[in-house]
Amino acid sequence: MPLPLLALMLGVFCVGTAEVVIAGVLPEMSADLHVSIPTAGLLVTGYALGVTIGGPVITLLTTKWARKALLLGLMGVFIAGNVIAALAPNYGTLMGARVFTSLSHGTFAAVAWHVAALMSPPDKQATAMAKIALGFNFANVLGSPIGTFIGQQFGWRSTFVYITVFAVLCLLLIQKFVPSALSTESDTAEEGASLREQMKVFRKGSLQLSMLITVLAQGAVFTTSTYLAPLLRDVGDFAPAMVAILLIVFGIGSVLGNILGGKGADADVMRGVLGAQTALLAALLLFWAAAPHQIPAIVALFVFGAAGFSIIPALQARILAVASAAPALALSANVSAFNLGNGLGAWLGGTTIDLGFGVRSVTLTAALATAVALLLSVAMWARGRQQSPDLPPLDASTTGTPLTQKTP
Repeated sequence: MPLPLLALMLGVFCVGTAEVVIAGVLPEMSADLHVSIPTAGLLVTGYALGVTIGGPVITLLTTKWARKALLLGLMGVFIAGNVIAALAPNYGTLMGARVFTSLSHGTFAAVAWHVAALMSPPDKQATAMAKIALGFNFANVLGSPIGTFIGQQFGWRSTFVYITVFAVLCLLLIQKFVPSALSTESDTAEEGASLREQMKVFRKGSLQLSMLITVLAQGAVFTTSTYLAPLLRDVGDFAPAMVAILLIVFGIGSVLGNILGGKGADADVMRGVLGAQTALLAALLLFWAAAPHQIPAIVALFVFGAAGFSIIPALQARILAVASAAPALALSANVSAFNLGNGLGAWLGGTTIDLGFGVRSVTLTAALATAVALLLSVAMWARGRQQSPDLPPLDASTTGTPLTQKTP
């Protein structure tokens, strides 16, 4: 992997770890801060809300910043927030630190994706964005377990120290390897546009529909993935220790799916979106059928991980294609759409269980959401073919010319 992309991926790994690692040290935080587990859990909710709301706002207010300077500034905010969290004397300060930290998350991820696309040839942009998204995969597979182990051994504050040290390393790598100037015609146009002009991008029906599909598709993944532990334990009859290993299998599948999804979207964005959603629908139905049988359940879990995460680079490439006038802003809004899907999916799965359908049924609920997303995608693809049957999948006509790098 080229060093600039590696630096950006590690930055995304940091922000992704900061979002999810808290779940692993909730008991320690609850006991030390003298709050209940549900109250401590609000630290996750507060961060997610900060990402969802703050990302597009911060992106809109910083569009005139040079991309590298913005990445460094956002990582600086991220580092400061985690230092405050590590030193927080009480729950209120910690919540404030979490929300403050989250404000850098959405914009950093969006700009990292955008910069990765700018640094890549038009026919490799989705693959480049998939490499950046690997940071989120590794955050779940490696970052969160390591942070949880550190927090359990040395106290929850050490988890934030671990994140801070890694973030400082990422800042240095971005400073060293990411080009100092990035320019394309569309990027220059975005920097020169007023806030009102950039907001006009959200009037495009294709962008609105793409973001709705993001919410539905990501919601479908989280409807099931949030409840994997009880699903595997109660339906598959796996021992608790085995469940932890199986979650790693799921994570490995997600990494593979991300890579394959990027390659598919490079070939044709909309076919990549349709193919990933079809695979996810099939995987969810397979998981429902295989869940009571251990060996088939393991296979289905791996396939679900691969299919569920193969759609991320395709959706991001689609956003980049339809929002060339304000790509960073649109990508940031789509990060919010992903987070909205996370929250809605977890709620939808929980509601399904509370209604008495059983934990196994979350796969069918997720399949229904996926089917709706697939139908909307088919309609969007058909409409696009009618309007411009020869439109290329993702090239300079939709995302700007390839990167022109300037050295100081």
